[in-house]
Amino acid sequence: MGDQLVVLAIKSTFFEFLSNNHRQPSINEILKKLTSVLKRELCIKDAIFYSYNKQLDYLTPAFKDRGYPVKAVPDDLQYGKLYFFEEQAFIPIIQNDTLHGLVELKGLNISKFSSASLDEVVKSCSSFFAHSLNLVQITLNEQKFKQLYRLTEKFHSFMNKDDVLSELVTTLQSMFFEYNFYLFLSHDHENHLDLPIKDLGFDHQDGNEMAMEAFVTGNAQRSFDKKNRQMIVYIPLKGKQGVYGVLQVVANHGLQIEDENVNFVAMLANAAGTALENAQLYEQSKRLIKDLQLINETSHRLNKNLRLTDTMTYMSLRILNSFKADEVGFFYINQNGSIQIFPGSTNFFNTEEVMIYIQYVREKIEKDLEGLFIGDITTYLKDLPYSSVMAVPMVQSENLKGCALVLHKDPYHFSFDMFKLLQSLIHHSTLALTNSLLREELETLVKTDHLTQLFSRNYFNDFIGSSMQKDRQGTFVLIDIDNFKKVNDTYGHQVGDEVLVQVANIIKSNIRENDVGARWGGEELAVYLPQVDLASGISVAERIVKRVRENTNPMITISCGVSYWNAEIDKNFHQLFSKADKALYIAKNEGKNQVIVQV
Repeated sequence: MGDQLVVLAIKSTFFEFLSNNHRQPSINEILKKLTSVLKRELCIKDAIFYSYNKQLDYLTPAFKDRGYPVKAVPDDLQYGKLYFFEEQAFIPIIQNDTLHGLVELKGLNISKFSSASLDEVVKSCSSFFAHSLNLVQITLNEQKFKQLYRLTEKFHSFMNKDDVLSELVTTLQSMFFEYNFYLFLSHDHENHLDLPIKDLGFDHQDGNEMAMEAFVTGNAQRSFDKKNRQMIVYIPLKGKQGVYGVLQVVANHGLQIEDENVNFVAMLANAAGTALENAQLYEQSKRLIKDLQLINETSHRLNKNLRLTDTMTYMSLRILNSFKADEVGFFYINQNGSIQIFPGSTNFFNTEEVMIYIQYVREKIEKDLEGLFIGDITTYLKDLPYSSVMAVPMVQSENLKGCALVLHKDPYHFSFDMFKLLQSLIHHSTLALTNSLLREELETLVKTDHLTQLFSRNYFNDFIGSSMQKDRQGTFVLIDIDNFKKVNDTYGHQVGDEVLVQVANIIKSNIRENDVGARWGGEELAVYLPQVDLASGISVAERIVKRVRENTNPMITISCGVSYWNAEIDKNFHQLFSKADKALYIAKNEGKNQVIVQV
């Protein structure tokens, strides 16, 4: 009779706990209630609950500060029957043929209870645990689906992929504190937040092989790391148009990941995948608008007929900013096949090292006139400072005119979308760039003497006139080759032309960059020195006379007439020329090979 009262007391306490506990208890509270009731009513030393891990087929203490280390699972457990092992009694907690755990009854005096009473206690424990678990599960499901609804709504308010991923990981980590969550994403994902991201690739380290399987198939994958005793699940982040990453769920310390938890995480992952897809489409639309604006603004700017230097500088700056490049340059292939670097290119294109890139790119694009998109050129050419390369040919009438070359020190820095944009940009710009180049070539031909490569007389006159408008002073030197007719008669006109070129080169090498040398006519040459006083101008003229005498072959001499102007005297170009012409006449009549001044 006494043992039946014990059974009744246990059942009553369990029923009262379930009936009166309006606040939904946790699993730990249920287990503590179960073990405390058994300990009190059975008058035993202790009751310890061991949870069963189906994947590991192990039993572990529910509370780490109590019980033995991991125990093997017995084979002969039965519902409603006490189990004995090494003189110790255990209650198997079984629901619908599923084992949830064992309760160890320390110090149970079996002689006090009938077999039927003990069986009734065992059944009551399983029933109590099953009903409690159902109540917990209902509440958890309600909470989960409320969370799912809230998150889905929140996901679709985000227009940034990082915000979606951050919300997903943060929420899951707060809901399932016993798991760890990681994200496998492709290397082109730009993460600006502190997210647990791993690169999604084809290597076999850190679960990448299983993550790639989930990414490719779109199906969740499971694995078990025996070494670290970790249960791992890989869940794809799927949208309607594709898979955008993989969520890795890791259960440490031999914990299992229940199917219902996997299903719930998968629903969240699908919602996040759809939100990622929407965010990506939004970003793509913004990028497309930005790209079209770039092309439109660049085309509009190029159609303003800017100088070549201004045009190329503008192009370089836009590409540097738009593609976050380290170096941008343009090279032109001359008619003789030589390479000419466009002005406006970055400093690296003025070094010898850039020729390695140019030669490699030129060899490739000359074959099919197609662009090059290279993630890491150091795979082919070793020890180069820049790894990422984009090269787009400038083609007109199916002829290769040149190439745009964009570089970055990091490998795989540029995306393929960037390459397509660069192709479109260069395609729309090639005509304007070519026209700008042709215009400058034409202007150079008009203002340059073909033989000596000195400036023409018209340009020279215009330059002096402009200088007289803005400068304070200037010196004019008129030069005549002595006995030039004799040179032509003795050596022939070809040698005469070579002598003219020699004198022109000496003039160019003995004046400053902002000074102007010109072919005045026939064997007469001229030099104008803006902002140079008379004494300095005479010194330059005398140096040229000396260098011509010493460095020409056949050796010839020149005569120079020098004139000068400043803001305090009459600024008259004709007077300036007339004075220099008179001085030259005197120099020729007084023995040649000298400098004469007329002020």
